[in-house]
Amino acid sequence: MIGEHELGAAGPTPPLSRLSRYLSEQSPLPTVALQGATHVVSYLNPAFARLVGKDRRDLVGRSFAEVVPEGPENGCLALLDRVFRTGAPENLAEQEHRQREPGPVYWSYAVWAILGEGDLPAGVMVQVTDSTETAVYRQRAAAVNEALLVSATRQHELVEEAESLSTRLRAAVRSRDHFLAVLSHELRNPLAAMSGAVHLLKLAGTEPAAAERSRGMMERQLKQMVRLVDDLLDISRIATGKLEIRRERVDLAAVLRDAVEASRPLIDRLGHELTVALPPDPLPLDADPTRLAQVFLNLLNNAAKYSDPGGHIRLSAARDGTEAVVHVRDTGIGIPAVHLPHVFEVFVQVDTHWQRAQGGLGIGLSLVKEFVALHGGRIEAHSEGLGKGSEFVVRLPAAVEAPAPEAPAAAAEEARGPQRRVLVVDDNGDAAESLAQVLGIMGHEVRTAHDGEAGVAAAAEFRPDVVLMDLGMPKVDGYEAARRIRAEPWGRAPYLVALTGWGADDDRRRVHTAGFDRHLVKPVALDALTELLAALDPAPPRH
Repeated sequence: MIGEHELGAAGPTPPLSRLSRYLSEQSPLPTVALQGATHVVSYLNPAFARLVGKDRRDLVGRSFAEVVPEGPENGCLALLDRVFRTGAPENLAEQEHRQREPGPVYWSYAVWAILGEGDLPAGVMVQVTDSTETAVYRQRAAAVNEALLVSATRQHELVEEAESLSTRLRAAVRSRDHFLAVLSHELRNPLAAMSGAVHLLKLAGTEPAAAERSRGMMERQLKQMVRLVDDLLDISRIATGKLEIRRERVDLAAVLRDAVEASRPLIDRLGHELTVALPPDPLPLDADPTRLAQVFLNLLNNAAKYSDPGGHIRLSAARDGTEAVVHVRDTGIGIPAVHLPHVFEVFVQVDTHWQRAQGGLGIGLSLVKEFVALHGGRIEAHSEGLGKGSEFVVRLPAAVEAPAPEAPAAAAEEARGPQRRVLVVDDNGDAAESLAQVLGIMGHEVRTAHDGEAGVAAAAEFRPDVVLMDLGMPKVDGYEAARRIRAEPWGRAPYLVALTGWGADDDRRRVHTAGFDRHLVKPVALDALTELLAALDPAPPRH
């Protein structure tokens, strides 16, 4: 035991009873007595020496700041000053010390005054507890709690995301089911009309008027079915990023006149009044006239379909700076505010009540938006609500230069062309025979075959100028038949045309790889077929 004379090098030692000194010496808690306002070490027990890792004799008489980690920056020094000044005991819990190895340690300090003469503080007594284990445990517990909180928050977010996805999935399923139901309805309507026309032709016999009405009905319904299929193909091309537009210099007024002409039968049938206001001067666009005509035809047809009979439709166009702006306004059923943000989404129809239903798959406005965007434009929908009509505004970039003058009508006329030897190959007998009859009426010499193998044999015998061939056939399909024809010495001469219901870009590439010169999607328009046959080089003389 260190005697009082051994601790007196720094000055008089505060009186300690032998019992107190004994208890302090035996205490496992590090304890140190500090003298005066400068906190000079006058006594320390063995536990404190072990805590700081130094010999007791090296510490006595030194400032407490030299004993503890961080020196004068140690946070407990201010506490010592305060206790010495006030005499009130204080505690400092889990003070972090980072100058210890191998990592930071945490000490807790209990400080109380040592009273001298007149019960005034003569020094302070400090008891230190190594609370590193407790502090680290608490930090880890806090980190775990925070991780659990983050995990719970993330779990909540994932649940919300799952619920949102589930809601969107259910909505998508409802849209799909609704679309399939509408598609079934839209296909049944023209099929029913065509079936009725076929029966009428059978019953009409030789009555020309009835037969003419039936033919007209079948032609209209066939065009409707083709339009539905084309819209579905366009949606597919948009979804796969394969929709292309063919730009040329066009006058907006000409495009709008084409759209008005195409929509006029529906507008007149429903008794609507159509007002058209076009700019007096040409308004040139660099655009695909076919796609733009689809845009405005769709908007005009919608205005007609979703207006009560006797409504008013106004179509106007004007230049606004560098843009061409087209307005299509109607006095129809209008669009509720809640539906306005969704009218351009695919398979969306604002009103499907049977009294309002005039046909359509709910994809028209989606196509309109995509076609306009592909031209660098934008479209907006406006309505003040149900029963207050609607207005669609299309903005397109105007061309910088004036449009090239139109070629004289006489120069635009193309000759019908010479008669051709045409081979039609299709496993659908009715399709092959009907097409052959049309070509025969046009003055061409025609043969038919009903599978790929027979088609190759017929081509070898007939030596056609043109082969119109289906692709999906038994025995030998159209691809293999084309390859076999091209492999023959005479097989380079015929112009091979693939007739198919597949119209994707990959299908077209596969067709050309097999040796075809042209790809046409069924049903083939008579004008397109006439133009194709007329544009071919004159046939060489036959020997």
